[in-house]
Amino acid sequence: MPHDAPSQTRPVDARLNAAQDICSRNGAQLTPLRREVLALVLQAQTPVTAYQLLDQLKSIRKSAVPPTIYRSLEFLLENKLIHRIERLNAFVPCAEADHHHADAQFLICKNCDSVIEIEDCDVSDALEKAADRHGFTLNRAVIELDGICAVCTAKPS
Repeated sequence: MPHDAPSQTRPVDARLNAAQDICSRNGAQLTPLRREVLALVLQAQTPVTAYQLLDQLKSIRKSAVPPTIYRSLEFLLENKLIHRIERLNAFVPCAEADHHHADAQFLICKNCDSVIEIEDCDVSDALEKAADRHGFTLNRAVIELDGICAVCTAKPS
């Protein structure tokens, strides 16, 4: 069974309220639709695709169509409430509200599909220094690492 990082175990309602506060501080509006989409991402046990979210949203909002979900996901990404896992073309909630999104690392388990977000400043610093040595200005360094999580590693074969 997939597992969450400690910061992701907070109740969904508390995380939705924190998201509301972040949006208010940013001058953005977490509409009921956006809140419902965020709740679906928060409740997912593994990364969830836009079409999986759309299927779930249709049980709440019969008229939901792909642009509905994509606009909501775009808003949630812009307000740093979720991450897009490129390799999986799927979405996960942020481990921490209001953290630096330009430098994140994700550990993706190939067995259970769990994703653990880590923010290792040493990794980010090393990448920035390496880029600097080549005269490259780094804007964003998101790293997705594939492997097997501790829970799956501990399971008997």
